[in-house]
Amino acid sequence: MHEVSLVRNIFRTLETEFSEAERRHIMTINLKIGLLSNVEPVLLQNAFEAVIATENPEYQRTKLNTEIIPIEIYCAECNQRTRVENYRFVCHCGKPNNNIVQGMELLISGVEFEMDNI
Repeated sequence: MHEVSLVRNIFRTLETEFSEAERRHIMTINLKIGLLSNVEPVLLQNAFEAVIATENPEYQRTKLNTEIIPIEIYCAECNQRTRVENYRFVCHCGKPNNNIVQGMELLISGVEFEMDNI
């Protein structure tokens, strides 16, 4: 289950970006997950809870929010972005297209802190 290693990487990123005092006040971690990122949000949530329970109890009050990012392609011929539906990579103009400009993301989009004690 590669979601466990992804969660560990999330925590390592937080350790790099924030002090120990700041990390104690993290309430929410917001993630953007592209449909093509090969990450299943439910499995990621389960891994998040398991890693907190076994390795990172200091994050027990922390919530994980996920936002699914749809797939979009860009067509140079008609200069338009098209949302891919049902994994059908075809532009608005009808031409097949694999120029993916959105949907492969897996990133921390924000971190929310408990403001009372910072």
